[in-house]
Amino acid sequence: MGFDVEGHAAYDESGRDIVCAAVSALVINTINSIEHFTDDQTSCVTEEETGSIVYRFQNPPSHDAGLLLNSMILGLEEIEDSSDYEPYIDIIFKEV
Repeated sequence: MGFDVEGHAAYDESGRDIVCAAVSALVINTINSIEHFTDDQTSCVTEEETGSIVYRFQNPPSHDAGLLLNSMILGLEEIEDSSDYEPYIDIIFKEV
């Protein structure tokens, strides 16, 4: 289990893109919180230029990690549900 983040929002120019900043803050805070508050073993590969993050759990997420993930998803869905920002974010769930 895990998640991928791909690309830049392109809502505004670099440094002024509030959609990209909001998504980045939610995702990075979730990764940091899982690392700080849980014992879950994870891997994270990032590519700043493309805006790519590949985050994986080595085992099923703990209850606390699951709660943190659900909080991140809620925040991302709130951004996606906004008519102003919806064109700049797509959330896709996949079972693999």
